[in-house]
Amino acid sequence: MLLEIPYGTRDFLPKDAKIKRNIELKLAKTFNLWGYDEIVTPSIEYVDTLTINNRNGIENQLFKFFDKNNRTLALRHEMTTPIARVAASRMYDDVLPFKLSYISSVYRYEQAQEGRQCEFYQAGVELMGVADASADAEIIALAVDSLRNVGLTNFEICLGQVEFINGIMQQMGLSKEKQNEIRLALEQRNLVDLSNAVEKTNLPEKAKKALKSIPLLQGKEDILEFANNLALNEQSRKALDNLHDIYELLKIYGVADNVTFDLGVNRDFSYYTGMVFEIYAPGIGYPICGGGRYDNMLSDFGTECPATGFALGIERLMLALDKQNQTQNICNKKDVYIAFSQGKYAEAINEAMKLRETGKVVDLAFKAQTREDAIKYQLDKNINELIYIE
Repeated sequence: MLLEIPYGTRDFLPKDAKIKRNIELKLAKTFNLWGYDEIVTPSIEYVDTLTINNRNGIENQLFKFFDKNNRTLALRHEMTTPIARVAASRMYDDVLPFKLSYISSVYRYEQAQEGRQCEFYQAGVELMGVADASADAEIIALAVDSLRNVGLTNFEICLGQVEFINGIMQQMGLSKEKQNEIRLALEQRNLVDLSNAVEKTNLPEKAKKALKSIPLLQGKEDILEFANNLALNEQSRKALDNLHDIYELLKIYGVADNVTFDLGVNRDFSYYTGMVFEIYAPGIGYPICGGGRYDNMLSDFGTECPATGFALGIERLMLALDKQNQTQNICNKKDVYIAFSQGKYAEAINEAMKLRETGKVVDLAFKAQTREDAIKYQLDKNINELIYIE
């Protein structure tokens, strides 16, 4: 038992730990270049905070425990809610907008799978205080820049709008329970459940067909024109106009070629209120990045403030980079191995210190060895260069 680790956790051995750290450093640099300030919140929160307004029905996925006053605590399951709490309670006097970034571990009890454990790592940003399409476009453009800066070259952005779906269901007069059932099927991309949910309504056949077609509304700009035929109320039409405005700005950012409209996208958190997006890479059957607009969350904490953001899965990004043969560009080899003959330890130390001051990554021997042994060590450890002092 002493050699086991808890379900849903993993060890990062030195190579993977180096890849992970280098990715995080590049992401932190990118966030900073775009003007986002890092924020750090506790790993533990009160359950009441994480489930405010019974958000997401997430409580059964939380790792919960009690403090000595018998208040229920939980490990954070995502970062948006804790950051919204901080913004509403600690930053209300600051000048808007808030541009915040994070790189943190989060915890969610669920079925462990490739790219997702019960403990996993996320990097992301939250932009609070701007309700315009310009904020959503910046968030998507920053997500793309972040992926490119860590070396990912092949990926696709699926862009949708939850108000388009909500508007269609409301114009059809569906109950809240039926709307939630359809949303869940869309979120899970389960066409069978979607069809069953729709067939159990009293809608006319034309309306049923329209609802079933939502997951198929995928494509470039022309899909927005086609979707207008389904959007019979102002709510859905405004949602499509919003997507058009965002897309025009993404053209200016130079990232529109990566965008596919997917009007069936419905993220797995119920707090989204507008634009939503997911980013996929070949060979990875789940999004490596996702986010969207959540204008009502801060009001749950007593502060009205529009907001948008994204979260990027570090382990999923590592898998995507590996499939695109990019990890070798992240995990740089050590630059120099310094070995020495008998009596030359002091000279070797001095040489190592000089090289480290220039930024070289130096591995220094701990005792004298022959040149042959030094060469073998250098090759076994895959170090770029050998300096042998004799």
